Amino acid sequence: MRANREPARTVLELKIRERGETLTEFLDYASRFARRTGESGTLSERNLKRLISGRKSDGSPIGLPRPATARLLERIFDLPIEQLLSPPDETQLSRAGTEDELRQRLRSSSRVDPQVIAILKRQLDEIRRLDRQLGAIMVRDEVSIKVSQVSQLLSHSLSPRTRQQLAGLLAELCTLLGWQTLDAGNPEQAWRHYEQAKTAALESNDPQRLAHASAEQAFALLDIGETDAAVDTLAAARRTVERTASRHLRAWLAAAHGEALARGSDRSRALRAFDQAAALLPPGDAEPAEPYLALDDVHLSRWRGHALAQVGEPEAIQVLTSALDRLDPTFTRAEIGLRVDLGIALLKHDEREEAAKHLGRAASMATSVGSQRQISRIRKAQLTP
Repeated sequence: MRANREPARTVLELKIRERGETLTEFLDYASRFARRTGESGTLSERNLKRLISGRKSDGSPIGLPRPATARLLERIFDLPIEQLLSPPDETQLSRAGTEDELRQRLRSSSRVDPQVIAILKRQLDEIRRLDRQLGAIMVRDEVSIKVSQVSQLLSHSLSPRTRQQLAGLLAELCTLLGWQTLDAGNPEQAWRHYEQAKTAALESNDPQRLAHASAEQAFALLDIGETDAAVDTLAAARRTVERTASRHLRAWLAAAHGEALARGSDRSRALRAFDQAAALLPPGDAEPAEPYLALDDVHLSRWRGHALAQVGEPEAIQVLTSALDRLDPTFTRAEIGLRVDLGIALLKHDEREEAAKHLGRAASMATSVGSQRQISRIRKAQLTP
């Protein structure tokens, strides 16, 4: 819940804030309380707003409410109505600035139940879909807001089970935000998001989320030229879950490791890593159990094509062209990277006209979704003799 910025005008307003409730939530509670206790008093939102303001519309002090309404409020707060409608003293206000905010946050977090967790997961799934199709430029702010919301709920949750579930969500949100930030061309900020993701993954007690966040963080190392460190990071991530992770995740980690090895021009080990990824990938169209993974035969082919292009293999053109023909068009960022890889591979074989077509299309798409990472790759490819 958002902290109240203006000081409470009446003790009644202060007490409602201390409950950590909105006016609508308090009205619902008061209605239930009246039915449960047999009180005849009622409250409308208009009447409640007038009471907590302590003033009439003309600015004059408000009088006492109907006796039934006064009795209802007195029973709820165990204070006389005259005190409830009076201004709070300085001691009450100063304490409310700290204690009240903590109570609000604790109460908000205590309301997180399985239904709330399910809603947050659905929201994250929807954000992922928008991100892959429209790019981070459209949803990065939304992800950042979700990170703040879930982080606040986690830090004030007292239930071990709820904390574990919120931590898992936070790990996935921060990993997504890290990738979006990396795509926007800011590896240093992305690194911080990945660090937060790893911390949350540890609290969620999920080695798979931790391995995934660590592996994605390695791409920040690749983007700043720390290739050896990236290779070591990915190798370590693979080792930590080689006996426990799903086949999809192990295949994804092997492919990520292969990309880093290809970036370091280690052709044989890179291709061996992609062979391992292909062997691990479940056959058919089985969806990964992990919602943060997007890996099937097509995605693995485009990833392998990227590595082949990195090490200058002629086979890269055929592999990338086939992947482009089969790629789901909703994976906009994936298509951009694929076209850049294909353009680079074509340039290496002096097929400049065809390369220009793919790089031009990739540049247009990258600009529309705000992918500075791919724009930088395109500019570098175009400047290469």
